[in-house]
Amino acid sequence: MKATKTSRNSCQVIAGQLLARDYFLLVGHIIPDGDCIGSVAALQMGLEALGKKAEVLLPDQVPDIYNFISVTASYKYHWPGDFPVENIIYLDCSENMRVGEIVAAHISSKVTTFNIDHHATNDNFADYNWVEPEAAATAELVLELLNAMKVSINSDMATALYSGLVMDTGRFMYRNTSDRTLIAASQLLKAGADLNQIRINLFESKDREEVNLIRLALNNLSVSDDGRIAWISLPYKKVEAIGALQSHPESIINYTREIRGVEVGMLFREIEPGKIKVGFRAKENIDVAAIAAVIGGGGHRQAAGAVYMGTLAQAKKTVIKLVKDVLD
Repeated sequence: MKATKTSRNSCQVIAGQLLARDYFLLVGHIIPDGDCIGSVAALQMGLEALGKKAEVLLPDQVPDIYNFISVTASYKYHWPGDFPVENIIYLDCSENMRVGEIVAAHISSKVTTFNIDHHATNDNFADYNWVEPEAAATAELVLELLNAMKVSINSDMATALYSGLVMDTGRFMYRNTSDRTLIAASQLLKAGADLNQIRINLFESKDREEVNLIRLALNNLSVSDDGRIAWISLPYKKVEAIGALQSHPESIINYTREIRGVEVGMLFREIEPGKIKVGFRAKENIDVAAIAAVIGGGGHRQAAGAVYMGTLAQAKKTVIKLVKDVLD
Protein backbone atom coordinates (compact mmCIF):
# COMPACT_ATOMS: atom_id res chain seq x y z
CA MET A 1 0.00 0.00 0.00
CA LYS A 2 1.34 3.42 -0.98
CA ALA A 3 2.06 6.15 1.51
CA THR A 4 0.46 9.56 1.34
CA LYS A 5 3.13 11.81 -0.06
CA THR A 6 4.83 13.68 2.74
CA SER A 7 7.52 16.30 2.79
CA ARG A 8 9.63 14.58 5.39
CA ASN A 9 10.17 11.03 6.54
CA SER A 10 12.76 9.86 9.00
CA CYS A 11 15.59 7.45 8.41
CA GLN A 12 13.74 4.91 10.56
CA VAL A 13 10.57 5.18 8.46
CA ILE A 14 12.50 4.64 5.22
CA ALA A 15 14.46 1.76 6.77
CA GLY A 16 11.25 0.07 7.90
CA GLN A 17 9.69 0.39 4.46
CA LEU A 18 12.74 -1.01 2.67
CA LEU A 19 12.96 -3.94 5.07
CA ALA A 20 9.32 -4.77 4.36
CA ARG A 21 9.68 -4.66 0.56
CA ASP A 22 11.60 -6.29 -2.28
CA TYR A 23 12.55 -5.76 -5.94
CA PHE A 24 14.19 -2.35 -5.91
CA LEU A 25 15.40 -0.28 -8.84
CA LEU A 26 17.91 2.35 -7.72
CA VAL A 27 18.17 5.38 -9.99
CA GLY A 28 20.64 8.26 -10.05
CA HIS A 29 20.99 11.55 -11.88
CA ILE A 30 22.30 12.48 -15.31
CA ILE A 31 26.10 12.69 -15.62
CA PRO A 32 26.51 10.83 -12.31
CA ASP A 33 29.14 12.10 -9.89
CA GLY A 34 30.97 10.41 -7.05
CA ASP A 35 28.24 10.91 -4.48
CA CYS A 36 25.55 9.51 -6.78
CA ILE A 37 27.65 6.52 -7.85
CA GLY A 38 28.90 5.70 -4.36
CA SER A 39 25.41 6.00 -2.88
CA VAL A 40 23.65 3.72 -5.36
CA ALA A 41 26.51 1.21 -5.18
CA ALA A 42 26.49 0.94 -1.40
CA LEU A 43 22.70 0.79 -1.10
CA GLN A 44 22.53 -1.88 -3.79
CA MET A 45 25.09 -3.96 -1.92
CA GLY A 46 23.33 -3.35 1.38
CA LEU A 47 19.94 -4.43 0.08
CA GLU A 48 21.43 -7.53 -1.51
CA ALA A 49 23.15 -8.37 1.79
CA LEU A 50 19.65 -8.42 3.30
CA GLY A 51 18.51 -10.89 0.66
CA LYS A 52 16.66 -8.28 -1.42
CA LYS A 53 16.68 -8.02 -5.22
CA ALA A 54 18.17 -4.71 -6.34
CA GLU A 55 19.40 -3.26 -9.62
CA VAL A 56 20.84 0.12 -10.57
CA LEU A 57 19.76 2.19 -13.57
CA LEU A 58 21.63 5.33 -14.61
CA PRO A 59 20.87 7.65 -17.55
CA ASP A 60 24.58 8.10 -18.38
CA GLN A 61 27.68 5.93 -18.24
CA VAL A 62 29.77 5.79 -15.08
CA PRO A 63 33.07 7.65 -15.61
CA ASP A 64 36.01 5.26 -15.82
CA ILE A 65 37.55 6.59 -12.60
CA TYR A 66 34.73 4.94 -10.62
CA ASN A 67 35.11 1.48 -12.16
CA PHE A 68 37.17 0.39 -9.15
CA ILE A 69 33.83 0.22 -7.31
CA SER A 70 33.13 -3.35 -8.41
CA VAL A 71 29.32 -3.30 -8.65
CA THR A 72 29.37 -0.49 -11.23
CA ALA A 73 29.96 -3.23 -13.82
CA SER A 74 26.38 -4.44 -13.22
CA TYR A 75 24.72 -1.05 -13.69
CA LYS A 76 22.03 -0.79 -16.35
CA TYR A 77 21.68 2.07 -18.85
CA HIS A 78 18.42 0.90 -20.41
CA TRP A 79 15.18 0.03 -18.65
CA PRO A 80 15.53 -3.54 -17.30
CA GLY A 81 12.58 -5.20 -18.98
CA ASP A 82 13.23 -8.56 -17.32
CA PHE A 83 13.30 -7.16 -13.76
CA PRO A 84 9.98 -6.90 -11.86
CA VAL A 85 10.30 -3.33 -10.55
CA GLU A 86 8.10 -2.83 -7.50
CA ASN A 87 9.97 0.00 -5.76
CA ILE A 88 12.14 2.79 -7.09
CA ILE A 89 14.72 4.59 -4.97
CA TYR A 90 15.92 7.96 -6.25
CA LEU A 91 19.36 8.80 -4.87
CA ASP A 92 21.00 12.24 -5.01
CA CYS A 93 18.23 13.56 -7.28
CA SER A 94 16.85 16.99 -6.43
CA GLU A 95 13.82 16.38 -8.68
CA ASN A 96 12.30 13.40 -10.45
CA MET A 97 13.44 14.57 -13.91
CA ARG A 98 17.09 14.50 -12.81
CA VAL A 99 17.09 10.84 -13.90
CA GLY A 100 16.67 12.01 -17.50
CA GLU A 101 13.61 12.05 -19.73
CA ILE A 102 14.00 8.50 -21.03
CA VAL A 103 14.24 6.90 -17.59
CA ALA A 104 11.51 9.13 -16.17
CA ALA A 105 9.13 8.12 -18.97
CA HIS A 106 9.38 4.46 -17.95
CA ILE A 107 8.54 5.02 -14.28
CA SER A 108 5.00 3.88 -13.59
CA SER A 109 2.69 5.53 -11.07
CA LYS A 110 1.95 2.02 -9.79
CA VAL A 111 5.37 1.57 -8.21
CA THR A 112 6.29 2.92 -4.79
CA THR A 113 8.95 5.62 -4.91
CA PHE A 114 11.58 6.67 -2.38
CA ASN A 115 13.56 9.91 -2.51
CA ILE A 116 16.83 10.07 -0.53
CA ASP A 117 18.74 13.28 -1.08
CA HIS A 118 20.59 16.22 0.46
CA HIS A 119 19.77 19.09 -1.93
CA ALA A 120 17.95 22.05 -0.42
CA THR A 121 16.00 22.52 -3.67
CA ASN A 122 14.50 19.01 -3.52
CA ASP A 123 10.72 19.24 -3.97
CA ASN A 124 9.80 15.99 -2.15
CA PHE A 125 8.44 14.33 -5.26
CA ALA A 126 8.23 10.72 -4.10
CA ASP A 127 5.86 8.64 -1.97
CA TYR A 128 8.51 8.52 0.77
CA ASN A 129 10.94 11.42 1.08
CA TRP A 130 14.01 11.69 3.28
CA VAL A 131 15.74 14.94 2.38
CA GLU A 132 18.39 16.47 4.63
CA PRO A 133 20.12 19.57 3.23
CA GLU A 134 22.33 19.60 6.32
CA ALA A 135 24.01 16.37 5.18
CA ALA A 136 27.26 16.84 3.29
CA ALA A 137 26.43 14.09 0.81
CA THR A 138 23.74 11.56 0.00
CA ALA A 139 26.38 8.96 0.90
CA GLU A 140 26.18 10.25 4.48
CA LEU A 141 22.45 9.45 4.52
CA VAL A 142 22.90 6.04 2.90
CA LEU A 143 25.34 5.08 5.64
CA GLU A 144 22.79 6.06 8.30
CA LEU A 145 20.14 4.07 6.43
CA LEU A 146 22.31 0.96 6.25
CA ASN A 147 23.05 1.30 9.96
CA ALA A 148 19.32 1.61 10.68
CA MET A 149 18.67 -1.58 8.70
CA LYS A 150 21.40 -3.36 10.68
CA VAL A 151 23.50 -4.02 7.59
CA SER A 152 27.07 -5.03 8.36
CA ILE A 153 29.15 -2.53 6.38
CA ASN A 154 31.85 -4.38 4.43
CA SER A 155 34.93 -2.90 2.78
CA ASP A 156 33.26 -2.58 -0.64
CA MET A 157 30.31 -0.61 0.77
CA ALA A 158 32.69 1.51 2.84
CA THR A 159 34.88 2.28 -0.18
CA ALA A 160 31.85 3.33 -2.26
CA LEU A 161 30.45 5.59 0.46
CA TYR A 162 33.81 7.12 1.35
CA SER A 163 34.27 7.98 -2.34
CA GLY A 164 30.94 9.83 -2.25
CA LEU A 165 31.93 11.76 0.86
CA VAL A 166 35.35 12.68 -0.55
CA MET A 167 33.95 14.01 -3.81
CA ASP A 168 31.03 16.00 -2.40
CA THR A 169 33.09 17.62 0.35
CA GLY A 170 36.15 18.48 -1.75
CA ARG A 171 38.26 16.03 0.25
CA PHE A 172 36.62 17.27 3.45
CA MET A 173 37.54 20.91 2.79
CA TYR A 174 34.17 22.40 1.76
CA ARG A 175 32.07 24.12 4.39
CA ASN A 176 29.41 21.39 4.15
CA THR A 177 31.84 19.13 6.04
CA SER A 178 30.56 18.68 9.60
CA ASP A 179 31.36 16.60 12.65
CA ARG A 180 28.62 14.25 11.43
CA THR A 181 30.52 13.85 8.14
CA LEU A 182 33.79 13.06 9.87
CA ILE A 183 32.11 10.58 12.21
CA ALA A 184 30.69 8.87 9.12
CA ALA A 185 34.15 8.84 7.54
CA SER A 186 35.60 7.33 10.71
CA GLN A 187 33.08 4.48 10.64
CA LEU A 188 33.85 3.83 6.97
CA LEU A 189 37.59 3.72 7.65
CA LYS A 190 37.02 1.23 10.45
CA ALA A 191 34.88 -0.84 8.06
CA GLY A 192 37.77 -1.08 5.59
CA ALA A 193 37.38 1.77 3.09
CA ASP A 194 40.31 1.39 0.69
CA LEU A 195 41.94 4.83 0.76
CA ASN A 196 44.72 3.73 -1.55
CA GLN A 197 42.28 2.72 -4.30
CA ILE A 198 40.20 5.85 -3.73
CA ARG A 199 43.22 8.16 -3.98
CA ILE A 200 44.75 6.48 -7.01
CA ASN A 201 41.53 6.17 -9.01
CA LEU A 202 39.90 9.49 -8.17
CA PHE A 203 42.91 11.79 -8.09
CA GLU A 204 45.90 10.09 -9.69
CA SER A 205 44.49 8.39 -12.80
CA LYS A 206 43.64 11.08 -15.34
CA ASP A 207 43.56 9.74 -18.88
CA ARG A 208 44.91 11.71 -21.82
CA GLU A 209 41.45 12.90 -22.89
CA GLU A 210 40.82 14.41 -19.47
CA VAL A 211 44.21 16.16 -19.44
CA ASN A 212 43.46 17.57 -22.90
CA LEU A 213 40.05 18.71 -21.65
CA ILE A 214 41.69 20.53 -18.73
CA ARG A 215 44.09 22.21 -21.17
CA LEU A 216 41.13 23.28 -23.33
CA ALA A 217 39.28 24.54 -20.26
CA LEU A 218 42.19 26.67 -19.08
CA ASN A 219 42.59 28.09 -22.57
CA ASN A 220 38.91 29.08 -22.43
CA LEU A 221 38.88 30.60 -18.96
CA SER A 222 37.67 34.20 -18.60
CA VAL A 223 37.50 36.61 -15.68
CA SER A 224 35.21 39.61 -15.34
CA ASP A 225 36.71 43.09 -15.33
CA ASP A 226 36.20 43.45 -11.58
CA GLY A 227 37.74 40.03 -10.91
CA ARG A 228 34.73 38.73 -8.97
CA ILE A 229 33.44 36.25 -11.57
CA ALA A 230 35.31 33.61 -13.57
CA TRP A 231 33.99 31.13 -16.09
CA ILE A 232 35.15 28.36 -18.40
CA SER A 233 33.54 27.66 -21.78
CA LEU A 234 33.67 24.24 -23.42
CA PRO A 235 32.12 24.28 -26.91
CA TYR A 236 30.84 20.93 -28.17
CA LYS A 237 32.88 20.91 -31.38
CA LYS A 238 36.15 21.71 -29.57
CA VAL A 239 35.53 18.96 -27.00
CA GLU A 240 34.65 16.56 -29.81
CA ALA A 241 37.85 17.47 -31.67
CA ILE A 242 40.03 16.31 -28.76
CA GLY A 243 38.00 13.12 -28.25
CA ALA A 244 36.73 14.11 -24.80
CA LEU A 245 32.95 14.03 -25.22
CA GLN A 246 32.68 11.20 -22.68
CA SER A 247 35.01 12.84 -20.18
CA HIS A 248 33.22 14.66 -17.35
CA PRO A 249 35.78 15.43 -14.64
CA GLU A 250 34.15 17.00 -11.61
CA SER A 251 37.15 19.17 -10.76
CA ILE A 252 37.43 21.40 -13.83
CA ILE A 253 35.06 24.04 -12.49
CA ASN A 254 37.23 24.43 -9.39
CA TYR A 255 39.90 26.24 -11.41
CA THR A 256 37.53 29.22 -11.57
CA ARG A 257 37.04 29.34 -7.81
CA GLU A 258 40.76 29.01 -7.09
CA ILE A 259 41.52 32.46 -8.53
CA ARG A 260 42.11 35.09 -5.86
CA GLY A 261 39.25 37.57 -5.68
CA VAL A 262 36.74 35.40 -7.55
CA GLU A 263 33.45 35.02 -5.67
CA VAL A 264 31.51 32.96 -8.22
CA GLY A 265 32.95 30.50 -10.69
CA MET A 266 31.06 28.88 -13.55
CA LEU A 267 31.49 26.16 -16.15
CA PHE A 268 29.55 26.33 -19.42
CA ARG A 269 29.78 22.97 -21.13
CA GLU A 270 27.91 22.37 -24.38
CA ILE A 271 26.98 18.70 -23.88
CA GLU A 272 25.24 18.63 -27.25
CA PRO A 273 24.51 21.39 -29.78
CA GLY A 274 21.98 23.74 -28.22
CA LYS A 275 22.16 22.17 -24.75
CA ILE A 276 24.46 23.77 -22.19
CA LYS A 277 25.24 22.32 -18.78
CA VAL A 278 26.00 25.21 -16.43
CA GLY A 279 27.88 24.62 -13.19
CA PHE A 280 28.17 27.16 -10.38
CA ARG A 281 30.59 27.41 -7.47
CA ALA A 282 30.67 30.11 -4.80
CA LYS A 283 33.61 30.85 -2.54
CA GLU A 284 31.83 32.70 0.24
CA ASN A 285 28.19 33.49 0.98
CA ILE A 286 26.69 33.82 -2.50
CA ASP A 287 23.71 31.48 -2.91
CA VAL A 288 24.36 29.98 -6.35
CA ALA A 289 21.49 27.49 -5.94
CA ALA A 290 19.11 30.47 -6.05
CA ILE A 291 20.79 31.72 -9.22
CA ALA A 292 20.61 28.27 -10.82
CA ALA A 293 16.92 28.05 -9.93
CA VAL A 294 16.17 31.06 -12.14
CA ILE A 295 17.06 28.96 -15.19
CA GLY A 296 15.44 25.78 -13.91
CA GLY A 297 18.36 24.31 -11.96
CA GLY A 298 19.22 23.86 -8.32
CA GLY A 299 21.69 22.37 -5.91
CA HIS A 300 23.47 23.67 -2.85
CA ARG A 301 24.22 27.18 -1.66
CA GLN A 302 27.85 27.01 -2.83
CA ALA A 303 27.58 24.39 -5.57
CA ALA A 304 24.74 24.19 -8.07
CA GLY A 305 23.92 23.43 -11.66
CA ALA A 306 21.39 23.83 -14.43
CA VAL A 307 20.79 23.01 -18.08
CA TYR A 308 20.28 25.92 -20.48
CA MET A 309 18.66 25.27 -23.84
CA GLY A 310 20.16 27.61 -26.41
CA THR A 311 23.53 28.59 -27.79
CA LEU A 312 26.67 28.78 -25.71
CA ALA A 313 26.84 32.54 -26.30
CA GLN A 314 23.25 32.99 -25.10
CA ALA A 315 23.89 30.89 -22.01
CA LYS A 316 26.93 32.92 -21.03
CA LYS A 317 25.20 36.26 -21.64
CA THR A 318 22.13 35.29 -19.62
CA VAL A 319 23.84 33.57 -16.71
CA ILE A 320 26.72 35.99 -16.26
CA LYS A 321 24.19 38.85 -16.08
CA LEU A 322 22.25 36.94 -13.40
CA VAL A 323 25.40 36.56 -11.35
CA LYS A 324 26.42 40.19 -11.80
CA ASP A 325 22.99 41.34 -10.67
CA VAL A 326 23.38 39.33 -7.47
CA LEU A 327 26.89 40.62 -6.79
CA ASP A 328 26.05 44.29 -7.48
